[in-house]
Amino acid sequence: GGPPPPPPRPQREASRLARANRPDKDQRRRDAAERRERMAAGDDRFLMPRDRGPVKAYIRDVVDSRPHLMGLFMPLAVIVVLSLLVPVPAAQQYLSLFSLIALTVMVVEGIILGATVTKKTREKFPDATVNPLGTGWYAFTRASQLRKLRVPKPRVERGANP
Repeated sequence: GGPPPPPPRPQREASRLARANRPDKDQRRRDAAERRERMAAGDDRFLMPRDRGPVKAYIRDVVDSRPHLMGLFMPLAVIVVLSLLVPVPAAQQYLSLFSLIALTVMVVEGIILGATVTKKTREKFPDATVNPLGTGWYAFTRASQLRKLRVPKPRVERGANP
């Protein structure tokens, strides 16, 4: 028994109701902007899980405290693409040789940076479990981004000694 079930709602009506109950676009934009700001500022509650905690903050500070050749990785990628477009074989050879040398230097710098950061982090946080591969990779990816584009934003000036 009982009353018959209500007739199925047409798709149009259902989506209209869903839209009516959704927060407005301006509010969503404001919320997203606030989250981005807090993330850039380094507020732990708004960071990605991989960026959270005092150990990761320290690693970022060590990486941000000095310039790295790895920061030129993206410009190097542009040079590699341009070298493919240049119709002069000699120029292509020199550009690809330069790119190979630069990439090798960046990889070596990354390995040295990873080892240095792991050592410093272990000294500063003796009780924390510091995975050398994860720490090295985190430092490498941070250093290979242009300083202006890093999130969270650098807290230390270049030349600082965290």
